[in-house]
Amino acid sequence: MPAYSFLHGHYGVNLFFVISGFVIFMTLDKTLHPMDFVVSRFSRLFPAYWAAIFLTFAVCHILGLPGKLVGLGSAVANMIMIHGLFRVPHVDGVYWTLEVELLFYFAMFALYRLGALNKVHLLLFGLLLGRLVYFLAEQWYAVSLPWLLYRILILQYIPWFALGIAVYQVSNRQRCGSWRWPLATSILAVGVLFVCESNQAAFLAVVFASSVYFAANGYVPILKFSPLVWLGTISYPLYLLHENIGWAVQLKMLSFGASMDITVVGALLVSLVLSTVVAKLVEKPAMRWIRDSYRRRDSPAR
Repeated sequence: MPAYSFLHGHYGVNLFFVISGFVIFMTLDKTLHPMDFVVSRFSRLFPAYWAAIFLTFAVCHILGLPGKLVGLGSAVANMIMIHGLFRVPHVDGVYWTLEVELLFYFAMFALYRLGALNKVHLLLFGLLLGRLVYFLAEQWYAVSLPWLLYRILILQYIPWFALGIAVYQVSNRQRCGSWRWPLATSILAVGVLFVCESNQAAFLAVVFASSVYFAANGYVPILKFSPLVWLGTISYPLYLLHENIGWAVQLKMLSFGASMDITVVGALLVSLVLSTVVAKLVEKPAMRWIRDSYRRRDSPAR
């Protein structure tokens, strides 16, 4: 693939999962009504995602992207976000992470509805040990345990989410109580990554968890720098749009004789412009409209 693919790093996604563990557990911890969370997450994820599907499908079919194009039926199926469970190809390669996110939301929301958020570490311990069992069964006995269960329980990525939850609880000890359970969960999560993945993954897990802790507690003032704030406001559309559109732009520019360095800059600029447009014209207005409509309808009932 062209050089633009450097923007899609495997461990960058895992940092995203750590942040998500922190934010989603924080949101549920402060949620009073279940539908508040459902509406909040739907309005945050789906409008921009649907716009990204349309844009990516259109741009990549116009510019061409050999080996990466999908049919219209697959593009429509992508709209449910968990299409990967049904082996439907992605309009853009990064969409697999949204399925993982949505499954994590379902699990945490179920725990919230059961009134068991304070027992989250028992669930995390079980899932982390499940990841270890899958790994050892394959490594020691060459036994492949059920793939669908592994996928639905997001066992491959649960250590990263667990670290985000632990960081939130350590950062909010007055609300969440003792730090012992979060610390034990963190140690187990890092240990599972060390055994099942690599010492590099375990090391990066510690780095990512520490970074989220420092950022959440105001120890990283550079995050208030205006260009970084702007990137934060378009980060979700940028994530959704950068990969396949970036490759398609690069390939088209290469066909016109542009140098590789120029194509990287061109792909980045196109992604930034499209992301800004989606954030301003779709993501923010749709989010505001959905949430305002929900509040107007729900206020009399409350």
